[in-house]
Amino acid sequence: MKRRAFLASLGTLALLAEPASAAPAKPAAKKPAARRKPAAKPAKPAAARSPVHTADNPVIDKPPQGTSASRLPPVRAPEAPAEWTTYEIVTHIDLHGHEGPCKLWLPLPLNQDTLFQRTLSHAWEGNPTRASMSRQPDGNLEVFRCEWFDGSAGKLQLTTQVSTADRHFDVAKRTIAPEREDILRRNLQASRLIPNDGLAFQLGERIIGRVKDPVAQAKVIYEWVVEQSTYDPALPGAGSGDIRQQLIDGRYGGRSADINGLFVAICRAIGIPARCVFGLRTGPSRLFRSLGLNTSDATRGHHVRAEFYVPGYGWIPVDPSDVRRAIALENLSDQDSRLLSLKRILFGVWEMNWIAYNVGTDIVLDGQSETIPFLLLPRLDTPRGHFDGSDPAAIQYSISARRIEL
Repeated sequence: MKRRAFLASLGTLALLAEPASAAPAKPAAKKPAARRKPAAKPAKPAAARSPVHTADNPVIDKPPQGTSASRLPPVRAPEAPAEWTTYEIVTHIDLHGHEGPCKLWLPLPLNQDTLFQRTLSHAWEGNPTRASMSRQPDGNLEVFRCEWFDGSAGKLQLTTQVSTADRHFDVAKRTIAPEREDILRRNLQASRLIPNDGLAFQLGERIIGRVKDPVAQAKVIYEWVVEQSTYDPALPGAGSGDIRQQLIDGRYGGRSADINGLFVAICRAIGIPARCVFGLRTGPSRLFRSLGLNTSDATRGHHVRAEFYVPGYGWIPVDPSDVRRAIALENLSDQDSRLLSLKRILFGVWEMNWIAYNVGTDIVLDGQSETIPFLLLPRLDTPRGHFDGSDPAAIQYSISARRIEL
């Protein structure tokens, strides 16, 4: 997967030394009195060299000197991938049994083209009274919204075509322009389920220890999450994403929203912008069978990934949850060479047999007053209450995905 240069460089990141200390003690023998005076207040220069990073004092404001965030390589324009794969995703909705006025929201793929994903088209058919696409102001979130005066016979079919290309982090390159300041600040903030202080900060400090380089810090956090979390395939959807409760209980894991959300929380707490990316598996994996979609049925293929930001390099993709998933479903031992390779690959690579929907959290859908943690599954509002796709009895829906040639 063209990872040799990146993997070779990872070893050097972990070995980055702290800035050199002040002059050694021996030369001070000539003037012992003068030597003692500056030694009386070492705290100031030490703090300036290696500030304690938190969500309020992030890496993007004060990058540690001599690290990947401050030692920037020459600017190179990002190169568009040569190989793209196109998928057709079809969602069927049947509202049988829901009488009275009904509103439905479906997440749509990213509304902005990236170097790893392009949305080509949307088409729908069915009998809603009204239907439209709307874009939420935060989180790059676009939704398909439709309404029925009487949902008892409501039906909808939404067809979307998306092209994807594998995504790689290259330590030898950096982006031309930095991310927008407001987006970085948003991805340092706490959300309803993802904290950025207290227990998350204490845990983050303990994990990173004396590591100063932001990329190396994120790598240490990634490895800790892989080692300490567990994957539970019995949970519905992608999990609840409740990181606050995990930290309180001291038990880590669940499904992808829970495991990758834990990575995001710890990164934010130590001052590294990070976010969950909500999406759907659409095709088979070249890595492990359990990490792909092996039939056309994608109804239960929802999966959350993560990424973190370092100045000069942009957003770097990771997926500790899929390492835990492979361990659980492929019966991999700790010493299995395939597991060791997978751990290296999923820090910096997204195999794009998956499409990204959005990065939104704490969402208020148009016309609603309730805040929802994230939008990944279909969301239905009826006179009897609010429902999402985690309950098959509440919303009868199916999703199919297949590779197509254009």
